[in-house]
Amino acid sequence: MTGDAPHRTGRTGGPRPPEGRGRMIRRRALTLLIIVLLIGVPAGYLVISANQSRASGKDKEARYSANGLTQGWPSKVQRRLYQVPIPHPAWWVATYETNNWKTSRLYVEFETTDAGLSAFLTAMGVQRDDLKRDDFTIGERDRDVTGWKFDRPGIWSGLVNEQENPAPTHDVVVNEGKPGFPRVYVVSRTVP
Repeated sequence: MTGDAPHRTGRTGGPRPPEGRGRMIRRRALTLLIIVLLIGVPAGYLVISANQSRASGKDKEARYSANGLTQGWPSKVQRRLYQVPIPHPAWWVATYETNNWKTSRLYVEFETTDAGLSAFLTAMGVQRDDLKRDDFTIGERDRDVTGWKFDRPGIWSGLVNEQENPAPTHDVVVNEGKPGFPRVYVVSRTVP
């Protein structure tokens, strides 16, 4: 068995014929299509999803941008420090915090259910009966900071929850003009 035995390649044992140019172009086109589908489609979906999310966030943020409030829940640390137990469910939640050497304040507004309002007040250590009709306990200074206006139609009431230092004092105003869905405004003040 000297040098005349055919060279064997592949599984069939015969030499592989050269690939035709048309077949090579089709294979490369198919590979390119698969790459585009695997990378391009998810990337396109992410871009569309991000744009939709951004547009939704802009609508909500525009509602609060005229005042100091930022759409979203206060952090757990803020809720604990300022003792603002936002109930579940709550929506249209917005918050703003100010700090200086004299006083720190957390401004919060949200809408909830009647049961949520009762739970919120109870968690602060007060009752719904403590709300006084047409008592706007949040002062002009705090209204200017947030842009809150309590001149819209509604059934307005308020209370002040004074606590001994270092516990915060809460000024609460509630608008129950939308039956079953009160809107709550809170200013929690602490003295460092």
